[in-house]
Order: sequence, then C-alpha cells, then structure tokens
Amino acid sequence: MTATQPNAPGLPRVQDGLLVSTNPATGAQVARVPIAGAEDVAAAVERARAAAAWWAGLGVGGRRTRLLRFRSVLANRMPEIADLLRRECGKPMIDGVTETAAAIPRVAWAAGNARRVLGPRRVRGSTVALEFSARLEYQPLGVIGAIGPWNSPAGAISALAAYALAAGNAMVYKPSEYTPGVSQWLADRFAEVVPEQPVLQLVHGLGDTGAALCRSGVDKIAFIGSTATAKKVMATCAEPLTPVLAEGGGKDAMIVAADADLDAAADAALWGGLGNAGQTCTGIERVYVASAVADQFLQRLVTGAQKLKVGVDNHATIGPIIMPGQLDTIRRHIADGLADGGRAALGGAEAVQPPYVQPTLVSMGGCSTSALMDGSAVEVMGAVLGAVRGRAGRGLGAVATR
Repeated sequence: MTATQPNAPGLPRVQDGLLVSTNPATGAQVARVPIAGAEDVAAAVERARAAAAWWAGLGVGGRRTRLLRFRSVLANRMPEIADLLRRECGKPMIDGVTETAAAIPRVAWAAGNARRVLGPRRVRGSTVALEFSARLEYQPLGVIGAIGPWNSPAGAISALAAYALAAGNAMVYKPSEYTPGVSQWLADRFAEVVPEQPVLQLVHGLGDTGAALCRSGVDKIAFIGSTATAKKVMATCAEPLTPVLAEGGGKDAMIVAADADLDAAADAALWGGLGNAGQTCTGIERVYVASAVADQFLQRLVTGAQKLKVGVDNHATIGPIIMPGQLDTIRRHIADGLADGGRAALGGAEAVQPPYVQPTLVSMGGCSTSALMDGSAVEVMGAVLGAVRGRAGRGLGAVATR
C-alpha cells in the first residue's frame, strides 16, 4: 500500500482561497474556482430563496421552456463537455460523450413530465366517506441543496438539478472538489438560458463547504456519493432536521444463467463493469455465473477485456482513476480476492499502475467473503470484476443478494 502524495495528479489543491482541479493523468491544472465559506453558502441560499419564488411563479410551462433550452445547449455543445470531462477527469472521449448523452434525456424527461407527475389531481372518497375526498397538489419545497460526486460530474448535476428545477425549486449545488470545472461550466450555461435569477448556484470547496450547506437551512439535501460520506451528511442534516435524499455506494451484481446468450452477457459485463474505468456507482462489480457455462463466459469476458486500451489518447477506452486515493481501495480488493482463493484470469496484483488500473478479472472457485465479492463491502470503483461460479437457479440469486 502506498500513501497518496500531496501533489499527486488529480488531487485538488487550495491556492490563495481558490480550489484548483488537476488532470488525474498529467497533473495539469484545469479549473480555478473560489472556495465558499459558511457565510458565502448562507448568502447563496438567501439569493436562492428569492430566485425560487420567481422560478415557481413561471409555472410548469415556463420552466419547461427554459429547461428544454438548456437541453438543447447540452446537445449542441456535447463535444465541449466531453473535452472538459477528458481534461478534468481524464475520461476517454467515448466516456465523456456517453456521460453527456445520458444527461440530455434526464433534463428532457424532467421538463416534459413534471406536469403529469406533479400536477393536481382529485382523490375520491366513497359514498359513505365523502370527507375523504380531496384535491392533491404538489408545491415546490423552495431551495434544494445538493452535493455531487466525482465520478460522473456532468451526469450528477444534470440529474439532481433537472428534477428539482422542474418541480419549481431553486438549487444550491456543491460539486466534488475533484471536478469543479465541469459543474461550473454547466451552471454557467444554465445561467445563460435563465439569466433573470440565480436559480442554480454553485458553492465550491472541501468537506466543510458541504457541511455548511447541510446546516444552511435549505429545505432538503440531495446527495450522491459513498455510503460513508452519506452517513456524515445525514448526521449533519439531523442538526437542523433537514430532510435528506441520499444515493450511497453499492456493489451491484450480475447473474449469468445457464441458458444465457453468452456473447451478449459478456458484452454487458464489460460495459457495466469496466465502462468509465469501472468508476460507476451503479456499475457491475460482482458476476455470478452458472457452472455449466462459466468457462465459456469467462473466456469471452477475458477476450473482450483484452481489446480495451488504457490511456488518455483518442484511442483509449479506459482512462485513469479520477480520485488518487481510490487506487489503494482497488489494490486491497484485488489482493483480498486473490487471498480468498481467487485466480487472476486477467490482470491481478500488478494491475494497479497509478493513475491507471489495467482491466482485471478475478475468478473465484466458489462462494467468497472477500471484499471483492461481499455485497456489503465498499465499492471497488475501478476496472475490476469478480466472478463466482455456482449452481444455476435460486442458488446464484441467493448468493448475489448477500
């Protein structure tokens, strides 16, 4: 195990009151943004109160028009966003385009479906219980605070902001300190579409900025990140009794049945497990495959993974690990899987080559309690898949849900 160096590529730096993001592969500076203290956060929330009232007053139709304009900006400027994701996150162009392309329909769906989902409706009682008849109507909460992750900055801000804004709320968003540039670019583009009021504001900084947002009196906090940080956010929000919506970490499983289309299954495992260099909170980390087809499936998986190219050039398909500290976690998971009887069908103990992780597949002979395969353990968040073979049917499902 090696400690992350203070000036390692990818680590954010604080210089003269500014937060500086760096490329995780080269260390080149990308963005410089002012750090928000507690007073700055409070001021942003106060501005958002006035903006929220104006924004809610536009009605569903007015908000829909502006959100769809923002969607058009995302679509028309996709290459710029993908390039910024490449520079700040080290993402290959294919990953940057994919992340941006996934953000666009989220904004469109929120804009187009807000009236249907949140519109007023009548709740009927019965002949003998007319007092239960009512008119149900959803009102905006007001100001939503949001804290975003480092692994998918464009996708996260678009999802969190789109739904909150479509419902008539204003938002104060604290992006990850590792990826402030992407989020700021998107917020600036939104401000060009909605110049009248600061409906979407960003506050940059480290953990204390996020804590200040939790204590700022916003009407709700939305969080995407690790389970450990989610617990801290929930504890801090408990002080002012601010409601929290949290998406924590997970170790998603894939089951390959004996009658599966093995080519399609291998492609799905590669895409779900190794896409975005494995840095996806809903990505596949554990594969449970029926013994009868395990060898054929694993061979297809290895063959496909060997075609992937690690690097930052235009031909790369797997980029660097965005957060340098994650490399030690990945190294531990691989080592734990191998120590528990696993065999490196591809990659292995030497796969972690900072800032990259070579595609790794650890094949377990049977059930494993290693950190690699334990569904309750922390996420790998790297280009690593663990595979267990077992009896088809309910047995695989029971093991996969542990």
